[in-house]
Amino acid sequence: MFESVAVLLAEHEDLQKQLSDPAVHADAARAKKINRRYAELSQIKAAHEHWLEATDDLAAARELAKEDETFAEEIPSLEESVATTQEKLRRLLIPRDPDDGRDVIMEIKGGEGGAESALFAADLLRMYMHYAESKGWKTELLDRTESDLGGYKDVQLAIKSNATDPSQGVWAHLKYEGGVHRVQRVPATESQGRIHTSTTGVLVFPEVDEPEEVEISQNDLKIDVYRSSGPGGQSVNTTDSAVRITHLPTGIVVSMQNEKSQLQNREAGMRVLRARILARQQEEQAALDSAARKTQIRTMDRSERIRTYNFPENRIADHRTGYKAYNLDQVMNGSLGPVIESCIQADEEARLADIGDQA
Repeated sequence: MFESVAVLLAEHEDLQKQLSDPAVHADAARAKKINRRYAELSQIKAAHEHWLEATDDLAAARELAKEDETFAEEIPSLEESVATTQEKLRRLLIPRDPDDGRDVIMEIKGGEGGAESALFAADLLRMYMHYAESKGWKTELLDRTESDLGGYKDVQLAIKSNATDPSQGVWAHLKYEGGVHRVQRVPATESQGRIHTSTTGVLVFPEVDEPEEVEISQNDLKIDVYRSSGPGGQSVNTTDSAVRITHLPTGIVVSMQNEKSQLQNREAGMRVLRARILARQQEEQAALDSAARKTQIRTMDRSERIRTYNFPENRIADHRTGYKAYNLDQVMNGSLGPVIESCIQADEEARLADIGDQA
């Protein structure tokens, strides 16, 4: 694996030269991609230098120990340092998801459980917004359909980061959230105090950096306008500002009514549509590449139950990684880091195992 380091270091040097060229920064999309890759390779370069330094220190200690036994006492700690830096470098050399540096569009949809599912959708929205705030990310509510009791039948959220390091990107962390989230608790509407189980679906899409990245012909779009509605279907606007966009080749339908302007709703709808089309293209590619699918903890099956939130026991459990903790109250307030980290680590282990199988 370490044979590829020289190639990556040469690429890092080339990108450094490109970033010094003003012409590169004239193209914002190109500069963004180059910066992401440069930040990723910079980590590898630093890890490689630390490994070389630790290796040299160990070799020097072994040589000096032949003449002075006091140097022999340093050898065990230096060997440990070599092993640690080597493992860090090895993990950084795992092929990274090319979308890790992207922002995301998240959709949270009520599922089984009716009103309780919609209420939990609102809870999940708050959880993700608090988590995003803790990471310094920006959130933008694109659209929402409220339920009668104050929850959400459907809500769409854009989450953005200014990080150039792909490992700190929004997609790198939230891509594992797609799937069915199961909640067990006593609903607010339950008079007998019985625990109910309901589910809420979460979809996560990497957002398209530039509109040109996903080509959409206007001839492939069917656009309808209508009046927006609130809980119970009552009209909340006197103009036809809500927009429904249908992409005819794929059958993907996006509806937006959050903004008062038809133009703003259309722009938001196109953002979501591009993200869904990109995700569709990636899923089709992944279906052709079974080896790649095996290395991903992130599921392509949106019907898979990925996590359970048990309120009576204050317990959260991720069914893909085996993670379990009894701090659900903190998680719902945005302390989602350890749960997501368990997914990242499991994904890395799977990718390492896959590399070993191919060796």
